[in-house]
Amino acid sequence: MAIQFNCVSSMLILVLLSISSVEGQGGGGGGVIDVVAKFGAKADGKTDLSKPLLDAWKEACASTSPAKIVIPKGIYFLSTATLDGPCKAPIELQVEGTVKAPANPVAFKEPKWITFNRIENFKLSGGGLFDGQGTTAYKREGCKNHDYCGSLPINLRFDFLTNAMIQDITTKDSKQFHVNVLGCKNITFEHFTISAPDESPNTDGIHIGRSDGVNVLNSEIKTGDDCVSIGDGSKNLVINGVTCGPGHGISIGSLGLFKNEEPVDGVTVKNCSFTNTSNGVRIKTWPGAERGTCSNIHFEDITVTNVSSPIIIDQKYCPWNKCKINEESKVKLSNISFKNIHGTSALPEAVKIICSATLPCENVELADIEITHSGPTGPAVSQCSNVKPKVSGKQNPAPCSAPLPAKPTPTA
Repeated sequence: MAIQFNCVSSMLILVLLSISSVEGQGGGGGGVIDVVAKFGAKADGKTDLSKPLLDAWKEACASTSPAKIVIPKGIYFLSTATLDGPCKAPIELQVEGTVKAPANPVAFKEPKWITFNRIENFKLSGGGLFDGQGTTAYKREGCKNHDYCGSLPINLRFDFLTNAMIQDITTKDSKQFHVNVLGCKNITFEHFTISAPDESPNTDGIHIGRSDGVNVLNSEIKTGDDCVSIGDGSKNLVINGVTCGPGHGISIGSLGLFKNEEPVDGVTVKNCSFTNTSNGVRIKTWPGAERGTCSNIHFEDITVTNVSSPIIIDQKYCPWNKCKINEESKVKLSNISFKNIHGTSALPEAVKIICSATLPCENVELADIEITHSGPTGPAVSQCSNVKPKVSGKQNPAPCSAPLPAKPTPTA
C-alpha cells in the first residue's frame, strides 16, 4: 500500500510542477486567467459567476500549455457549473474567494452544484470556500428519511478525473454530500476542510465510489453523516491524518444493496481521530440483497473520544426497517485489521463485530485495543458473531471469540 501511495504522490508532484510553471507564462495559450479582470465576474454576492467561469474554463482547457484560472478574493454567487474535459494541458482552478450556491433547493434541476468531469492533470487550490447554503434544506420534510435528500445538490462532484490534487479548499453546508468522487484515478485531498452542523442529514463529507488511488490527507471534517464513506469499486485508498467530528465516522459501505457491485479492496485508515461521533471505524453491509466482497481493510493508530461505536462491523445494517427477518448478508469480508485504537466509548459496546452467518468474516485481527467506558451501564464490552478474531497485544475491553457456525447457511 505504501508503494502505491508513493507512486501516486510522485505522479502528483510532477503534475503540480507542470501546473505551477504557468506563473512564468503569459499571452495566448496558457498563463493566468483572472475571471474578474478578463471576463467581468463580479464579487458582489449576487451576479452569477457561471458564464465568466465557463468562459475562462473554455479558454484554459483549450490551451496547449498549462493554464491557471483565478477567482480572486471576494464573495461570488454561482448558480451551477459543469467544468468538462478533456483539456489539452494541465489546468488549475485557484479559488481565493467565497463561492455561494443558491439557498433554495428548488433552483436545482439536478443533484449537483459544481462538477469537474473527465479532466486529467487538474488542481483545485487557493484557500477559498464553497458555501452550499444548505441550512434551509436540512429542515425540509422527508429529508431525514433520505427520500427528499437524494434529489438535493452535491457541492463538489469529481467524475472520471485522473491525476488530481484538491488542496487548501473548504466546503461548507452542502445540501447533500459535500464531495462525491466517482470513477477517478489518483486523486488527493490535502488540507481539505468540510463543515456542516451535526443535525444536517445525508451530508457525507467525501463519498468515494469506483475509484482507484484516492488519498485523503491531513483534513478536518465536521458534518451530519459519514466523514468519509466508501462505496463499491473503491481500491487502493489511503485516509491519513483526518479529524472527524461531529459525524458518523469513517465508513466502508453500505455494501450489498445493488446488483453488480464491484469489490472494495485495499483501504488504509491511519492516524485519524474521532470526537463525539456516532461511529469510529465502520464496515456496513445489508442483509439479504446482493453478493459482494470487501477485503484488505486496515484501521491503525486511531484515537476515539466519546464515540458511541468506536469499532464496528455491521453485516445487519438495515436503516428504515426495509429488510426481511432472518436474512443474512452476501458480502464476504476478509483480511481486516484494527490496530492501536485507543480512547473512550460513549456506550458500553466499544467493539462490535457482527458478521454474516452465511459468509462468516475471515482473518479479522484486533491488536492493541484500549477503549474505556465509564457509566451506570458498566465498563466497555465486546460483542461478536460469526467471527473468530485473531487478537494480540493489550485488549480492553476483553476480546470476544464468537464461534463460527458448524454448517454455514447455504447461500440462496
